[in-house]
Amino acid sequence: MVTAWPKNFPGLGVGAQRLADNITAATDGRVTVKLYAAGELVPAFEVFDAVANRTAEIYHSPDYYFQGKHPAFAFFTAVPMGLITSEFNAWIMHGGGQALWNELSGRFGIKPFAAGNTGTQMGGWFRNEITSVDDLQGLKFRAPGMGGEVLRKLGVNVVALPAGEIFQALQSGAIDATEFVGPLNDLAFGFYRVAKYYYYPGFQEPSAAITAGINQAAFDELSKTDQIIVQQCCTADNDNVYAEFTAKNGQALSTLVNQHGVQLKKYPDDVFDGFAKASEEVVAAIGEHDDLAKRIRDSYLKARKDLRAWTQIAEQAFTNERTRTLGDA
Repeated sequence: MVTAWPKNFPGLGVGAQRLADNITAATDGRVTVKLYAAGELVPAFEVFDAVANRTAEIYHSPDYYFQGKHPAFAFFTAVPMGLITSEFNAWIMHGGGQALWNELSGRFGIKPFAAGNTGTQMGGWFRNEITSVDDLQGLKFRAPGMGGEVLRKLGVNVVALPAGEIFQALQSGAIDATEFVGPLNDLAFGFYRVAKYYYYPGFQEPSAAITAGINQAAFDELSKTDQIIVQQCCTADNDNVYAEFTAKNGQALSTLVNQHGVQLKKYPDDVFDGFAKASEEVVAAIGEHDDLAKRIRDSYLKARKDLRAWTQIAEQAFTNERTRTLGDA
């Protein structure tokens, strides 16, 4: 397994190691998975090619890193103003998303499984306060995927960097701002040391899925039993990674604000209006790439329309009303 993460990085790197260990243990060693962190065998952005050509058998990474292979890969990580985690899982498992993902990754000889999710992410770290959409003009901002394309439309100079290179770029001034995941990972990277403004919510990644992409030929060589075990280990860690981020982000955010003086800010309305308009344009354009991209986009947007009605009267409505609870101060 080759990964996009530093070794034992909280949440994501730990999840990758747990998945490798669980597959090895659950198959009684018939399938033994050895993990290589980013840069140990191949660089973070080259894990897809390593699995496609079978230098490795599994990658652990967000698929939007590979939208240069096909722009529709971004739909299987994060879509600006798109599905939250529960909705994404519903689309993949019960809304036709997995079949479309299989078709897309299959073009490159890869079998994809959802193997983690960070949940809704933060908007990003900035050296200077953002008071209007004009403040985004000319910023050098690390942002991958469709979110990066949205920011380009708003005049941002977008930079693509793997996780392990972000802090140094922010510290040196090579970038002015960055988004990554959320408090758990951002605290570990120490972004607060060089940027004090921390914005929310993250329009760019309302859900951020992590893929275990397996070389199709290697997967086909496994017994049916071991194929099911591998799949179920991925499904289990898909839940486990999300649970870990949910469990730990709140405390990490408290540490950032109360111990490190981070200034938590909500994006101004006009900034979010800009994000929303540009997001719809980017999503629409990706669907024009080819027939498969169109089918993926249309399926995703149908899921967003169908699922949000329930989300709004269930989770969203309840969590809004939960503020009435006494004793939670």
